[in-house]
Amino acid sequence: MDRLLVIAAQVAIAHGHRVEVIEQIDPLTEEPVVQAVVDLDTGIRYRRADDVRGEFSRWIGRVLECTVTIGGAGRTVLRVDPIGPGATGAKRALHGADAAADAAKAEADRWGGTDRPPTEEPERFW
Repeated sequence: MDRLLVIAAQVAIAHGHRVEVIEQIDPLTEEPVVQAVVDLDTGIRYRRADDVRGEFSRWIGRVLECTVTIGGAGRTVLRVDPIGPGATGAKRALHGADAAADAAKAEADRWGGTDRPPTEEPERFW
């Protein structure tokens, strides 16, 4: 599944280049924010002025489309195809897994008959 990255800078990366993306979850919006992009084919690093601190996710992808807006503040829109595992942040993946586990438990409780006491096993005589 393609990812659309919007970067508040002019970052020109050619179609087909492999990039490493470092993201951090914004505590207010719970959305990933791009902290750095490294063009692995040219070795050029683009990063925000502030250092990455705390928990972050790192993933690799291939650029499918790059649109650079010139003038004003300038911005770049990258459409990237994630390559391999690690394409999503661990925090988001665990949150989704927890929600799925809770839903499965609720469904099991609904169909499993947990409202009835378990039957006692009779004593065995040998």
